[in-house]
Amino acid sequence: MTEEYGLLEPENADGVGDEWEEIDVSDTEADKVQRQRDREFNQFRERLKNTEQFKVEQSVFDDATLGALYKLVQDGYVDAFGGPISSGKEATVYLALGGEAYGEVAVKIYRINASDFRDMREYLVGDPRFEELGGNKKRVVLAWTRKEFANLKRAAKAGVRVPTPIAVERNVLVMEFLGDDGDHAPTLDDAHLENPETAFEVVREYMRRLYDVGLVHGDLSEYNIVVHDGELCFIDLGQAVTVHHPNSDDFLTRDCANVASFFQRQGMDVHGDDLEAWIRENADPDR
Repeated sequence: MTEEYGLLEPENADGVGDEWEEIDVSDTEADKVQRQRDREFNQFRERLKNTEQFKVEQSVFDDATLGALYKLVQDGYVDAFGGPISSGKEATVYLALGGEAYGEVAVKIYRINASDFRDMREYLVGDPRFEELGGNKKRVVLAWTRKEFANLKRAAKAGVRVPTPIAVERNVLVMEFLGDDGDHAPTLDDAHLENPETAFEVVREYMRRLYDVGLVHGDLSEYNIVVHDGELCFIDLGQAVTVHHPNSDDFLTRDCANVASFFQRQGMDVHGDDLEAWIRENADPDR
């Protein structure tokens, strides 16, 4: 059966604006819970830290992060935790059972103490919103987490298929789990494409829609696009920048080159500069 990869419908997305208005790195309820160390929190803390799948990741779970997880459980976003889905330098993603309305969810936890910001630097330097945070690693990570939440909301509103953002608390992001029976959806690189032409058209249109609302993914490739329930989905939008970022043009050029290179390997005659020109001609991020 040939895949159709249907496009989502946009939800009357606004213009560029400034998605940063939602970013607030002041103490949250999770920090207050962590400081108060009430009996229920201490019980939750010991239960979670004694759970087998978390023992190998103790660097992720400082007390403040445990407080954030506790708050998410209290608020009904998470009912139970499973094992890790993926792990990178800055974050680990866990499978979890969400509240009654959510089913399986992905819980992405950004490390604070163990994070290496060398890979983040090109997305931070020149952005005045991060410069205000100075060299405070905690505040940068909290802002980065909320930035990803805001980027996901903006992308979804623009009609780009992304994991639905559910909640954010401190350095923890809860979002839709893209997968089945605990197995995450395959990346575009792992999936067998019967119809690469249609897949390319969908990816190109989603890149245009992102740019139309003033966003550039910044790290787009076949490894950050997954196939879930017959849909192509963009993931990992934490590093996505607005068109106001001083490196946004370079990031768009790189994204287009990566996407074109993948589809060239699928036998298509596509080129990064042509893809970029099409996106710029068919989007209006200044509207």
